[in-house]
Amino acid sequence: MAHLSITTAAADQIRRVLDERGHGLGLRVSVKPSGCSGYSYVLDFADEAANDDVTFEEHGVTVYVAPDALEMLDGSEVDYVNEGLNRFFRFNNPNVKDECGCGESFSV
Repeated sequence: MAHLSITTAAADQIRRVLDERGHGLGLRVSVKPSGCSGYSYVLDFADEAANDDVTFEEHGVTVYVAPDALEMLDGSEVDYVNEGLNRFFRFNNPNVKDECGCGESFSV
């Protein structure tokens, strides 16, 4: 069975954004062909669950993953980091074999 973990920092940010929006079930994660290395992460907020979504719950939040992205995301950790003035979700993904120089895309 696939596994995806959510750090406390990511859970706090997901909860904060859902509270600001006033609605939503959790974070939706998928991947799409993109960039110079092959794929990029697509993040959105899930307002409803699709029948085929795979869900992961940790620290009181839920992450929804499209089935076609599950194999590429299996074993990943969703984190939320502050680097200088930049704040963003980061995927610590053990399946990534190569990333492009700008960090926008990856290959598995």
